[in-house]
Amino acid sequence: MSTAKTALPECATTPAHRDANVLRWLTAYTASLIGDSVYFVALAWSAQKAAGPTEVGLVMASGALPRALLMLGGGVVADRFDPRRVILGSDALRCLVILAVAAGIALTTPALWILVAVALVFGAVDALFVPAVGALPPRITTPGQLARVTGMRSLSMRLSQIAGPPIGGLAMGLGGPAAAFTVAGLLIALSLPLLLSVRIRSLGARDAERPEPGTARQDLLDGLRYIRRHRLIGPLVVVGAICELGLIGTVNVGMVLLNAERGWGPSGYGWIVSSFSAGAAASAALLAIAGWLPRAGLMLSGTLLTSCAGAATIALAPTLRLAVVLAAVVGLSVGVVGSLDNALIQSAADPSYLGRVTSVVMLTMVGLAPLSYPLVGAAIGVWGAAPVFLGCGIFASLGVVIALASDAVRHAELPRQSQLTT
Repeated sequence: MSTAKTALPECATTPAHRDANVLRWLTAYTASLIGDSVYFVALAWSAQKAAGPTEVGLVMASGALPRALLMLGGGVVADRFDPRRVILGSDALRCLVILAVAAGIALTTPALWILVAVALVFGAVDALFVPAVGALPPRITTPGQLARVTGMRSLSMRLSQIAGPPIGGLAMGLGGPAAAFTVAGLLIALSLPLLLSVRIRSLGARDAERPEPGTARQDLLDGLRYIRRHRLIGPLVVVGAICELGLIGTVNVGMVLLNAERGWGPSGYGWIVSSFSAGAAASAALLAIAGWLPRAGLMLSGTLLTSCAGAATIALAPTLRLAVVLAAVVGLSVGVVGSLDNALIQSAADPSYLGRVTSVVMLTMVGLAPLSYPLVGAAIGVWGAAPVFLGCGIFASLGVVIALASDAVRHAELPRQSQLTT
């Protein structure tokens, strides 16, 4: 199948949130993400029915392992081939695997080894899907719209996290695991015709200058050298990694233990998590609507400092109401940090390296950041929530120091609409 490329001249004047081409991609991406969320609900419940709580953790970890191990290789694939083709292929494979599992579960009780095998395959395919998604935006819109597309993509991720679990739960309640897997597969299948209709933008001279690929190992090492030597991308990748390591453990593990320590109950935890998610969604919506923020590098540093301060002090909140407010502030700030970090990287990266750059960024999230989970849990068990939250906030603030120490980050700006070229 040949890939039609066009200059997409209307993108020079049409904002991304009004561009039909971008909206088709966003709809496909959202459907795929919701399908992912429903799949994870179905997988966890199927594992619980097949064995027990310990096996649920085993099955979910099985999917994370190949995702982390193969992510860098997925970046090489995304840069060697048309990222849209990679997304189409991985989505089609995920759809077939999920629907096959749904058919099997409808006929017999799923064995644990089958669920582990499915999780391994799904994780391996995800390692191709995620870098390709990161490499696609520069080929469907123009540089001045990348910040807006990043905000729209972040908002889509937040909405899918909100919508997916209830849809999965409803399908489980009506028809059991087979129905939930079927719904997940159909949602992913919905993305395929939409992706086929997305037009790919020619990158002009940069397409002609695209280096000839070497071996996979050479391409991977070349991508890592590119990140290390880039004055802006290198520091931003490090800042993002430190932010994830310092803050994600307190959000995903620490909040549960803080809630138990204070005796706020399940509803209290729900309020805190919902407030954090609402703040993050609001920041994504802000960038999606505005499309540009001034002094992006300094704003990233300032909002990261706010995130660190909020995460460090939330465990000191004397009341649930104050904790909920602080969670919203942290969510809003973290959302701005993540969106600006991704938008600046997308804008600065040579598109021929963007798949590998995305794979490194995502590896810090799916490979490195989860390493903090047991450390945070064990530390809270020994010292309590307050000192651990404070220590994590201080550690994450090292990212602020690195950002401000980089002249490229301090002076980084997002491309504006007036800078677009057809």
